[in-house]
Amino acid sequence: MQAQDVLEIVNQLEKARVVIWLDGGWGVDALVGRQTRPHGDVDVVISLDQARFVEETLRSAGYVVTEDERPTRFVMRDSQGRTIDCHPVTFDQQGDGIQQLPDGTDFHYPREGLAGIGHVEGQVIRCITARAQVLCHLGYEPDEKDLHDMQQLREHFQVDVPEPYSQLLNERSTGH
Repeated sequence: MQAQDVLEIVNQLEKARVVIWLDGGWGVDALVGRQTRPHGDVDVVISLDQARFVEETLRSAGYVVTEDERPTRFVMRDSQGRTIDCHPVTFDQQGDGIQQLPDGTDFHYPREGLAGIGHVEGQVIRCITARAQVLCHLGYEPDEKDLHDMQQLREHFQVDVPEPYSQLLNERSTGH
């Protein structure tokens, strides 16, 4: 998934009046303002009430649903292998985005976490803030991509990264 692919997807959805936020690796890179690593997909947060419309819009652009785990997420892919991982949320009275997880618990995107602004190839794009990105990276065993993303957040935004990230990143920087 290249920067131009991300822009094409964002522009298609925004033209259809869908509000989206970049999340995950491209969300981190948008915050940083440049691509810092290769990406296999683009993660987007959308309103659950727009999920069917998102699916229809992307289907008309040649995408098909390849994984459907709604209401938690659904994944769409086109014939070129470009992949979009959609994370639907509902909004509570405070404006927090609530994503229902597979185990029935909820993940909360804090309202202020949906106020991020990033850039992909110079285009301004809504994204999850650095602090909210940290929250999104918790609760599972991190891989190299996760460590890279957390390192970017720590370096560029001076956010505190919790365990296991802080220890792993400190070990990496000291060579131990």
